[in-house]
Amino acid sequence: MRGGLRGFYIFLACIALGTAAIAGVNSVSAAITQAIGTQGQTLLAGDVRFELTNRFATPEEMAYFESLGDVSLSTGLRSMARLADGSDQALVEARGVDGLYPLYGTLETAPEKPAAELFAKTGEAYGAVVAPLLLDRLGLAVGDEILLGTARLKVTATLVREPDAVSEGFGFAPRLLLSEEALRATGLVQTGSLVKNAYRIRLADPALPLAGIRAAAGKAFPSAGWSIRTADAAAPSLTANITRFSQFLTLVGLTALIVGGVGVANAVRAYLDSKRSVIATFKCLGAPASLVALVYLAQIALIAAAGILIGLVAGALMPMVAMRFLDGILPVPAEAALYPSALVLAAVFGLLTALAFAVLPLGHARAVPATALFREQGFEARGLPGWPYLLGAGLLLAALAGLAVLTAYDRRIALVFLGAIAFSFVVLRAVAWLITVLARRSPRVNSPALRLAVGNIHRPGALTSSVVLSLGLGLALLVTLTLIDGNLRRELTGSLPERAPNFFFVDIQGSELDGFRSVLKANLPEGKVVEVPMLRGRVMELNGVDVARVTVPPEGQWVLRGDRGITYAKNLPENSTLSEGAWWPADYSGEPLVSFSAEEGKELGLKLGDTVTVNVLGRNITARIANFRTVEWESLSINFVMVFSPNTFAGAPHAWLATVIDPGATAAEEAATLKAVTNAYPTVTSVRVKDALDVIDELVGQLATAIRAAAAVALIASILVLAGALAAGNRARVHDAVVLKTLGATRSTLIRAFSYEYLMLGLATAVFALVAGGAAAWFVVSRIMKLPSAFLPDVAVTTVLIALVLTVGIGLAGTWRILGQKAAPVLREL
Repeated sequence: MRGGLRGFYIFLACIALGTAAIAGVNSVSAAITQAIGTQGQTLLAGDVRFELTNRFATPEEMAYFESLGDVSLSTGLRSMARLADGSDQALVEARGVDGLYPLYGTLETAPEKPAAELFAKTGEAYGAVVAPLLLDRLGLAVGDEILLGTARLKVTATLVREPDAVSEGFGFAPRLLLSEEALRATGLVQTGSLVKNAYRIRLADPALPLAGIRAAAGKAFPSAGWSIRTADAAAPSLTANITRFSQFLTLVGLTALIVGGVGVANAVRAYLDSKRSVIATFKCLGAPASLVALVYLAQIALIAAAGILIGLVAGALMPMVAMRFLDGILPVPAEAALYPSALVLAAVFGLLTALAFAVLPLGHARAVPATALFREQGFEARGLPGWPYLLGAGLLLAALAGLAVLTAYDRRIALVFLGAIAFSFVVLRAVAWLITVLARRSPRVNSPALRLAVGNIHRPGALTSSVVLSLGLGLALLVTLTLIDGNLRRELTGSLPERAPNFFFVDIQGSELDGFRSVLKANLPEGKVVEVPMLRGRVMELNGVDVARVTVPPEGQWVLRGDRGITYAKNLPENSTLSEGAWWPADYSGEPLVSFSAEEGKELGLKLGDTVTVNVLGRNITARIANFRTVEWESLSINFVMVFSPNTFAGAPHAWLATVIDPGATAAEEAATLKAVTNAYPTVTSVRVKDALDVIDELVGQLATAIRAAAAVALIASILVLAGALAAGNRARVHDAVVLKTLGATRSTLIRAFSYEYLMLGLATAVFALVAGGAAAWFVVSRIMKLPSAFLPDVAVTTVLIALVLTVGIGLAGTWRILGQKAAPVLREL
C-alpha cells in the first residue's frame, strides 16, 4: 500500500457514501426521538392528558382529575375566521386555553406579553394570538380585529412557538389561540359540534407511575371513551412516523451501499489486475495462494475501514446540520451529541458490504498463475472462484440482509425491499445477457466503428454487465419515485379536484338546515347538496375484546386510533356498494346494526355477525356487523368506515355534515358561496376542497423532494460504480486501442466506436429503467394507493438523456487517456 490509494478512490467513495447515508439518517432519527422522550412534559404541556370528544368531563371525572394535581383545560375545533366587515374569511384551528396553560413549557409570541394580557378582553373584543400565516391570508396586522363565530377578537400578537404543538398533531389551517371565555362567546361550542376537550394535569406527586394512572383511570371510568396520553409517550404518532421514514431512508441508503458494492468489486478487481505480476512473483517465491489472498484481504479491509470512518464522520455531523433546519418544526436536542448505536449500525453495514463484494475478486486473484510474471497481458478466461469464496460471499450477504431485517421497524417491508433488490440484480444480469446475445446475433454492418462497437458489447471481458448493473438500479429507483410523485401531483391538481365536491360544510345544526340549503341554492343553483348526520365515536372493543389487546396490521391501525366520524342511514350511501351481507329495512327497529367498510374490516379481521363497541358522547354502544361495503374513498365524497342503523342513535344530539358538488362553478362563484355561508352561519365550518388539496400537494411536494434527495444518493453511487467499472476495464481497453492503432485504426475511428458502444449500453439501460421503474410505480399507485396510474413521457425523455449523458460522458472521459497510450510498452508485454 506504499504506492498510495490509486485505484481505490471510487472504492472509498462508494463505502463512505452509503455509510454516511445510513449513519446520518439514523442519527437524525435518534436525535429527534430522544428529544421527544426527554421533552415529554413540555411537548404534552402536562404529565398526563385526558382528551374527550364532543363533551366536557363530568363532575365525577373532574374530581378525579383534580385529585391527581393541577388541571388545565383547552378546547380545540376548526372554524372560519372572518374580517370585521365580512369581506373575506379563512379556515383556522381555534383553541381555547385557560389561565394555567401551559403547565410546562412557554408560549412564545411576538411581541412577548403575559398570557393574561394576550387574552384579555378590551371593550367588546377578546384578545387572540394567531399564526403569521393567518395574517398573510387575510391581510391583517397585530392590533386588527377579526370575527370568530359570533365573537369579536383583537389580534394581540403572532404565535412564535406553541409548546405542545407536536402532541396536538398536524393541522391543515393556521392556529388561533384565545381564552376559554372567548371561545364560549363565539357560540361554536354547541351540542353535536366537533370539539376536542383536553384536560392536562401536572401531578402533585411526580413519583406517581404514569402507567398506573392510565390503568386506574380505565378501571374507574370504563365507559369514558377518552384518549389518555402520558409524558413518556407525548407524541407516539410522530415517533412512529419518524421511525418509519427513517427505515425507508435507511433502506435507500442500504441500496446505495449495495450498489456501491458493485463498485467495490470493480475497484478490487482492477486493483488486483494491476498486481498480477506481484501475485505471480509471490507464487514463484513459494507463497501459497491462501497467503496471497490474506495479504490483499488485509489491505482491502484497511481501505474499507478508512471509507467507513469518512462516512461515520459525515453521518455524525448530519444531526448538527439538520437540527438548524428542524428547530421550531420538530423537537430537537438542546445540545449536539453523538449517537453510538446509529454509527455502529452504519459501520457494520459498511464493513459487511465491502467484504461481501471483495471476496469474489480475491478468489479470482488467488488463481493468478505464476506464468503471469512472464506474460503480463494474459487474459485468462474467468469462471467462478473456488467454493470457499462463494460460500464466504454468500454468508456475508446473508448477514447483511439479516441485519437489515432485524433492525427494521417493519420487517415485512424490509424483506420485500431486499427481495426486490436481489430480484433487480438477477434481472439486470439477464438484461446484460440479452444485450450480449442480441449484439452477437446482430447482422454485420459496413461501418468499421459501429462493427467494432457491437463486437465490444459481446466479446469476453466486455463492459456490458458492469454498465447495466451499475446504472440500471439507480435509474430504475429514480424513475419509480419520479413517476409516483408525478402521478400523485397529477391526481391532486388535475382529475381529483374535478371529481371531488367543491365544499365540505361541518357543524351544521339541525335547526339551520333549511336556511343553509337556501343559501347554497341562491349561490350555486346547479349544485348537488348531500347531507348526512355526523357524530364522533371511538372504537373501544371488537367482539368484546379491548382494542388495546387486539393485534392489527399497520395498515388497519388508523381505524382504531383516535375518534372516527360515524353516521346512521336508512339507505345504502352513495359511492358505496354492498360486498357482503344485506342492508337493513328503512323502518328497522331491532338490535343496533352497523355496516363496515370492506377493506378496513378485512384488515381488522372482522366478519359478518361480529360486534363492534364504540363510545359516543361517553356511552358505550355495541352493534352487530350486518354487512360490508366497498367504499370509493378516492372520490373524496362523504364516506364513513362505519354506518349504523338509524335506531342506534335515536335521540342522540348531533350536527350535520354536507357537501356541494358543482363541476361548472367558477372560482368567483365558489368565493361568493363561501362568503355567503360564513356570514349567514358563522358557526358552520366551511372547507373548500381545492384549498385542502393545495395544502396536501405542497406537503407531497416537500416529501417527494426529501425522497428524491435520498434516491439521488443511490444514483450518485451508481455513477461512481459506472466510473469504477469503466476504470476496471482500462487494461483491456489499452490493449485493444494499441492493437487497433497498430493495424491502422485512427483516433477518430476509435472515438466513434467507443461512443457507439456507450450509446447502445446507455440506451439499453434506460429502457430497462423505464420498464422496471414504470412497473414498480404502477404497482404502488394502482394497487397500494388505489389511484389511476399513467406513464409520463417527460420522465422517459429525462431518463434516456441521463443514461446517455452518464455512459457516454464518463466512458469517453475514461478512454481519452487510453487513446494516447504509446504502443511499444504494451506490445512488449504481449
